[in-house]
Amino acid sequence: MAAEQNPAGPATPPNQPEGNPLPGVKHIIAVSSGKGGVGKSTVTVNLAVALKQQGYAVGLMDADIYGPNIPMMIGVTKEPGKEGEKILPAEGQGVKVISMGFFVPEDTPVVWRGPMVHSAIQQFFRDVVWGELDYLLIDLPPGTGDVPLTLSQLVPLTGAITVTTPQEVALQDVRKGMTMFKKVNVPLLGVIENMSYFVCGHCHERTEIFSTGGGERAAQKFEIPFLGRIPIDPAIREGGDKGTPIVSNDPSSPQAQAFLQIAKSLTANIDNAEKGNGDAAPSLSSLLKKITDPLKKS
Repeated sequence: MAAEQNPAGPATPPNQPEGNPLPGVKHIIAVSSGKGGVGKSTVTVNLAVALKQQGYAVGLMDADIYGPNIPMMIGVTKEPGKEGEKILPAEGQGVKVISMGFFVPEDTPVVWRGPMVHSAIQQFFRDVVWGELDYLLIDLPPGTGDVPLTLSQLVPLTGAITVTTPQEVALQDVRKGMTMFKKVNVPLLGVIENMSYFVCGHCHERTEIFSTGGGERAAQKFEIPFLGRIPIDPAIREGGDKGTPIVSNDPSSPQAQAFLQIAKSLTANIDNAEKGNGDAAPSLSSLLKKITDPLKKS
């Protein structure tokens, strides 16, 4: 697909796309992680389904070109189709889905350099019929590579969410990722702490396996919302493996309720920001203002 396209032209200024290729999408949210292995894709899938259950029209773009796991995790029931020269997204759990996983054989690695990845992401925006959506979630590859920069050049992002686990080794990478988004002027919408704690199914004792409170401390450091904690639980992992996210498979469970509450917090924060009140995510210009004029109250 993207391999036949020419590399994109000169980069536009950060967060200033030449035109919005998705005029029917109200909010575009990138979901990131500073490092792999923190459950970012699991969080993205369940958050997308949680938003759908709350009555929103939702799409999910798998921008992890090298590890496209979203189709399996969300349980796609309708494969992508064609509408003229355009691609109709697949569907799973009522969520529209597009992923490189639909276009390459399962066991074939995607061995591409940056310009090829840029071209593929561009096609996911311009050549897919997303239609009218309230939220389009973008599952980013871990780390601070080409894809976040590409997104900031192609579409007006509402903002970025960062997923982390509580331990310090994960938080060091998270801080780098959040700093990257600031540099390309993408608002930070909040931090989600995944694998936050484990509750024994027999004695119901709560254990913080990977330390505690790290995600909340990172949010405080960057003055952005802490959206919530997700426990580590076999049922969440099993849902991803079977294509039955826990939010849809067992919506009344405490694990699913954690995702649903995070979705409510996220939408409330975005609504407040649009109305000009509440704790809106800080922009780069406001942060620079604090540095250049620290004694002046904002």
